Amino acid sequence: MRKGEQPPWIVSDELWERIEPLLPGWENALPRLGRKRLPDRLVLQGILFVLHTGIQWEFLPQELGFGSGMTCWRRLAEWNEAGVWQRLHEELLAELNAAGKLDWSRAVIDSSHVRAARRGPKSGPSPVDRARPGSKHHLITEGGGIPTAFSLTGGNVNDVTQLLPLVEAIPPVRGRRGRPRRRPDALYADRAYDSDKHRDELRDMGIDPKIARRGTGHGSGLGVIRWVVERTIAWYHGMRRLRIRWERRADIHEAFLGLATCIICFRHIKTLC
Repeated sequence: MRKGEQPPWIVSDELWERIEPLLPGWENALPRLGRKRLPDRLVLQGILFVLHTGIQWEFLPQELGFGSGMTCWRRLAEWNEAGVWQRLHEELLAELNAAGKLDWSRAVIDSSHVRAARRGPKSGPSPVDRARPGSKHHLITEGGGIPTAFSLTGGNVNDVTQLLPLVEAIPPVRGRRGRPRRRPDALYADRAYDSDKHRDELRDMGIDPKIARRGTGHGSGLGVIRWVVERTIAWYHGMRRLRIRWERRADIHEAFLGLATCIICFRHIKTLC
């Protein structure tokens, strides 16, 4: 963090203006006994503190004023179930698209493995970590590395199985005149996605597959294009809570992935727009 910059868990006015309208209302809920409900903005900062530092929920410092770890956990689960991060992601993509900052000429796909500290749904024996529990983050980005869709699977799931689901998961992006767009012109991938069947299905979607073939030597030239998705994965793992999967529940880890996706897109808006 540079001198004069705010910590990354402080929610700026610009970000809050985009998030607040998407949060589920609670004013009409039945009154409850006990403490007064903590403001959503403070709770969001507590969630971001956990995301960026990797601290366990129960150790969230009370002196920060962000509420207890359990309050933040419950609010994160509630917002994820309400689809807040998905809708925010779509709005941020539309904002980038309106400014002409999305590169639809190509998309890039890749995955990364993370250790799972607790066994649970969407975890499995990792082939790269002595069969210990692990999960995979699967990611597809547009040509500049802005994330457009992600998924979570067990560590033993083959990458190629997520190729078509990720392409289908790209939301229809508005922001320009005409029909919303959700298909890139080409898709770049490494040897893990080598499959003639999937190439044919991509062509049927109007996407030109640029997938390296197994058995060929290194230096295919695809790395000149593919490095952007590896950089984006590094941005995800720069948020320490995503380096290791601590959550037994898959939906909570996916909520962190969705929130991180929105943060990365918002950073691009501040930089490019």
